[in-house]
Amino acid sequence: MKLSENFTLEELTKSKEAEDLGIENVPNNGETKALLELTLNVLQPLRTLINKPIRINSGFRCEQVNKAVGGVDTSQHRKGEAADIVTDDLETTFEIIRNQLMFDQLIWEFGKWIHVSFRSGRNRKEVLEAYKENGKTHYRPKV
Repeated sequence: MKLSENFTLEELTKSKEAEDLGIENVPNNGETKALLELTLNVLQPLRTLINKPIRINSGFRCEQVNKAVGGVDTSQHRKGEAADIVTDDLETTFEIIRNQLMFDQLIWEFGKWIHVSFRSGRNRKEVLEAYKENGKTHYRPKV
C-alpha cells in the first residue's frame, strides 16, 4: 500500500526481528492512520526537501517486535507514530526536521540514526539526544 509518493506501508512495517521470529508485524486501522499522518507530515515533506532517499530502519512495531528490540511499552513505534531513519547526511537531515517540519519528538540516536515522531494535533517539538550511561540509554535535551 502506497502512503505517499516515496513511502509504502510495507517499508514502515518491515522488521528483521519479525521475520526472524515469524511474527506478523501488521498495524491495525488506527496504527495505519498514524503511519499515514507521520508519512504525510514528516517523511514525505522531508524527502521532498532533501531530494534524496530516506531509509526506514524501524517504523511500526507490534508488541512482540517491540519487546524483541528492547523497546519500552510506551514507544511511539507501537502506535505507528514514529520512525527511525537514516540518510546520507544525518546532521543536515536532523536540522531540516528541527527547523522546517512539525514533529512530536526528534531524537539524535548516537549519530547512527534519527528517531522522529508525529502525533496529529499534539506535537511537542521535543528535541533530544540519546546517550549511554552504565550500559543504559538515557535522553537529554539537544542544543
